[in-house]
Amino acid sequence: MRVHSGCGSRATRVLMVMDASGTVISDVGRKYLRLQLTTDVGPIRLRNLLDHFGSVDAVLAASRGDLERVRGIAGRVSEGIFRARNDNAAEREIDRAAHFGLRIVCLEDPDYPKPLLNIPDPPTCLYIRGQLRPADAVAVAIVGTRRCSHYGREQAVRFGELLGHAGFTVVSGLARGVDGHAHRGALRAGGRTVAVLGNGLGSVYPREHESLAAEVAEAGAVLSEFPVETSPAPENFPRRNRIIAGLSLGVIVAEAGKQSGALITARLANEYNREVFAVPGRVDQPELTLGTSGLIRDGQAKLVTGLDDVLDELGNVGEVMRTSAPPAPLTPDHQDAAMMVATALTLTTEERAVLDAVTKGTEDADAICLETQLDIGRVTPVLTSLQLKGLVKRLPGGCFARRTAKRVP
Repeated sequence: MRVHSGCGSRATRVLMVMDASGTVISDVGRKYLRLQLTTDVGPIRLRNLLDHFGSVDAVLAASRGDLERVRGIAGRVSEGIFRARNDNAAEREIDRAAHFGLRIVCLEDPDYPKPLLNIPDPPTCLYIRGQLRPADAVAVAIVGTRRCSHYGREQAVRFGELLGHAGFTVVSGLARGVDGHAHRGALRAGGRTVAVLGNGLGSVYPREHESLAAEVAEAGAVLSEFPVETSPAPENFPRRNRIIAGLSLGVIVAEAGKQSGALITARLANEYNREVFAVPGRVDQPELTLGTSGLIRDGQAKLVTGLDDVLDELGNVGEVMRTSAPPAPLTPDHQDAAMMVATALTLTTEERAVLDAVTKGTEDADAICLETQLDIGRVTPVLTSLQLKGLVKRLPGGCFARRTAKRVP
């Protein structure tokens, strides 16, 4: 393993350790990174490009004229994409990532987080410190105010511990206040936790969470979609919040005032069809609880006081996870079953139709088209998506079958 360190900057530099394989990025990841680093090519424009051309290779091979036929691609955007095939920005960024011991995964990589594939604007590439696992799809986020009360801190730690002990991955944003305490609760329980940053992974923000970030990376992962040297900025955090919501089956708002950024995460979670929970606050501190109270009052969040409230709302996933409730450890079989149920809950309408057809025994693409009334141009990418999510496997002869988890006792 290689260890790298950097010099000081606006936020404290930290030691970063390369993963055991020593691989920074895949070949296809390099191509996606070129597009991610192109000015004004965000996730929505990238999706338009991929829908139009069919592959990242075709996007990078397209002429300016062809690029400008795509919705939202014109002028300097098409010029930037056209130039991206030959510039060195991606290679320089890969070198920076290697310097800090980071990995970069793209939409097509097998270890890209599957839940993010089901949001409208998934990050094109993610920088990773630590290790993501397939079972991290069974995740719940805990978010809240940076200026939390003693009560808010207690609840963040408590729910972090409860979820971590039950086998959930706890997702948060490594911020001061509720976020940091949620990570600490998961770590105290010996569970997995994932932190999503609003800056590049060449530094940790806030600087006092440097050691916490190292612990999180050891027990899970620290993630960012921003280039390595990106400084924290206000406009970055809503983008960070959508990743937190997208990674999770549900979001718990532990404590939030009327203007808390945690409310953005809750709103996005509702838009992504995730569960939203709110911890009831103390009535004598309304400035810290107006946000959570409003979520509950307006029917945008379920009131939660303990783990059972969360499990009850998570349906089949909750049932699977409840079977290994503390003090029994979560077995690999339980993790596998819960992960597959969690992934299935976030499928698109087309993915659900194709998966149902394959489950019924419809094996080849042409038959799936007949069964679903979808054309082959839609069925082929959907089958690829289902394979990436671990729900369908390809068989010899171009056939497909449903992948099933081991039975949970």
